[in-house]
Amino acid sequence: MGRHVDGVSMLLFTIFLIYFSIVLPTLALKPSTKLSSTSSIASSGQINSNSVLVALLDSHYTELAELVEKALLLQTLEEAVGKHNITIFAPRNEALERQLDSEFKRFLLEPRNLKSLQTLIMFHVVPKMIGSEHWPSDESACSEHGTLWNDAVHLTVEDSGKKRLVNSAEILRPNDVVRPDGVIHGIERLLVPRSVEEEFNRRRSLRSISAVIPQGAPEVDPRTHRLKKPAPPSTAGSPPALPIYDAMAPGPSLAPAPAPGPGGPHHHFDGESQVKDFIHTLLHYGGYNEMADILVNLTSLATEMGRLVSEGYVITVLAPNDEAMAKLTTDQLSEPGAPEQIIYYHIIPEYQTEESMYNAVRRFGKVRYDTLRLPHKMVAQEADGSVKFGQGDGSAYLFDPDIYTDGRISVQGIDGVLFPPQETKVLEKKMAVKVVNKPIRGNLQFPPQFKSLRFLMDYAIFGFSHTKNAASD
Repeated sequence: MGRHVDGVSMLLFTIFLIYFSIVLPTLALKPSTKLSSTSSIASSGQINSNSVLVALLDSHYTELAELVEKALLLQTLEEAVGKHNITIFAPRNEALERQLDSEFKRFLLEPRNLKSLQTLIMFHVVPKMIGSEHWPSDESACSEHGTLWNDAVHLTVEDSGKKRLVNSAEILRPNDVVRPDGVIHGIERLLVPRSVEEEFNRRRSLRSISAVIPQGAPEVDPRTHRLKKPAPPSTAGSPPALPIYDAMAPGPSLAPAPAPGPGGPHHHFDGESQVKDFIHTLLHYGGYNEMADILVNLTSLATEMGRLVSEGYVITVLAPNDEAMAKLTTDQLSEPGAPEQIIYYHIIPEYQTEESMYNAVRRFGKVRYDTLRLPHKMVAQEADGSVKFGQGDGSAYLFDPDIYTDGRISVQGIDGVLFPPQETKVLEKKMAVKVVNKPIRGNLQFPPQFKSLRFLMDYAIFGFSHTKNAASD
């Protein structure tokens, strides 16, 4: 009898073990699988092939998809899709290719205006699912929805509900693409938030101010010590006052020096902000961090450049890329003042763009530009359909043209660090300047009172003889 009871108890114990081994794991798996299905996108960081974001990249809204990639917003939109459903108002390609103002499109694609482009793109994305049935039915009604940039879009209807609008743009293709996590509506034109419009107008106004042509500084008659009267305007058809070669030769303006710009003491034009702006542009553009670091560390040089620009001077900066700067040796940078001298040789006291320099070398073969490392000049010539600076192994090509252009400051990216050639005896006799025994790449030594960027700029514009006479007086 005891053995029978023990056998029954062992059988029941075995049945309970089998039951709990099968049922309990299934009960434990049910809530975890439900949780993983809801957060699969957010945790894995991958987008489902059936996502609305993938549909946008593969749809016929190719211009908008290209702007999303240029704005570096793919990861941001992926995170938004992983958190909630989204609605995308996609302008048609024709609105972005032909109907969009060319100047505004150029403004959006400039590297320094990346934030404005991101604001514009995210203004077209609402973090919720809005189908065509969610539009108001009454013309007097208006529904407001926040976008990813915290601005709001307004949905209205016209013509008794037949015409749907988002802000003032008509919905041409409602529910064009519908996916489980979002919807795409095709709209007639681009939606521009107020902040982007104000930034564009501010940039355009600065460009119009900076486009003022500098006028020649007043000249003093050395005999009477009075201001010279300006020459009367020449009549049409009269011969040129200057030789034809001087009128055609490239180089600085014929005026001896530019007059102060429209800013002056009223600070209508802030040159220091423009210098900081082009340094930030180098960082955003990528590949020019070393050049930007040198300009940031040489704060006195950047400040002086900003003051000169505020007073009406113009400069062109030839910026070597990071790969070129990495080739500099310790000996080239260890000498006192070596970084400044390198920067001086890469600054031209003129406003030059890729087009103007290329036209000059195409027309004249070789062009010599003045630099702020006096008295050395920068030799430029055409090579392989581009502009080549320097000669021999120490040459560099115009690699990234027009990184920054605002009418007063022009930044051109080059693929090498340039050094002036060694001075010759002929140059020493002609300039009548004593050279130290161990010059740094042929650098001339000036008196301490002349070691300023303002003196270098005036020297490059006036010429050595004029500066020498002024110093003696």
